[in-house]
Amino acid sequence: MKTIGIIGGMSPESTVLYYQIINRETNRRLGGNRSAKILLDSVDFEEIVRLQKSGDWAAAGDVLAQSARKLEAAGADFLLLATNTMHKVAPAIEQAAGIPLLHVVDATAAAIKRQGLSAVGLLGTRFTMSDGFYTERMGSQGVKTITPTAAEQGEIHRIIFDELCKNKILSESTRYFCDVISRLKQAGAAGIILGCTEICLIVNEENSPLPVFDSTKIHALAAVDEALAG
Repeated sequence: MKTIGIIGGMSPESTVLYYQIINRETNRRLGGNRSAKILLDSVDFEEIVRLQKSGDWAAAGDVLAQSARKLEAAGADFLLLATNTMHKVAPAIEQAAGIPLLHVVDATAAAIKRQGLSAVGLLGTRFTMSDGFYTERMGSQGVKTITPTAAEQGEIHRIIFDELCKNKILSESTRYFCDVISRLKQAGAAGIILGCTEICLIVNEENSPLPVFDSTKIHALAAVDEALAG
């Protein structure tokens, strides 16, 4: 079994989900008391948020590159970045480390294509929805992404940072997300990417107007596949 190096803490809520999904799936496949081999480096999320707000993505990339090198030195065989937004600086991590980074977009695009879909809605932080790093990589793999309006993106971004990252679960925010998904469906989306690792706290297959592609679960299961490969 390969050792998974997780760059976490962005937010702690989503990192907990990654840890649970990976270990539960590893145990389901292997049985007994088996669990995954994981090294976790959890960064201070406040530092990352400040760099995001100031637009200093280079400095944010340096923080995560340092985390990647730490995990590599500790014995990780590959890296998992437990956040969607910070894949914006994935190239900095890949350049810094001598071990592979399992990219969330690649795993999610593969899951979408296995379902035969080519156009999906994308929910996430404002950076994920509008900065291009996510939508362009999806597009290069044959998946068209439809994003909410600018106003909707602003409110989604606020809910993620002010509520979900702090484990505040509000019914009105769930209704807002589902209303946005309904509008994306009308715009031609056949599924919806939960492109922020906290969105699954309030949106799921039961309440979503569209089939859900939960990037957290997809990414974590892909890590199990990689850890157990060979």
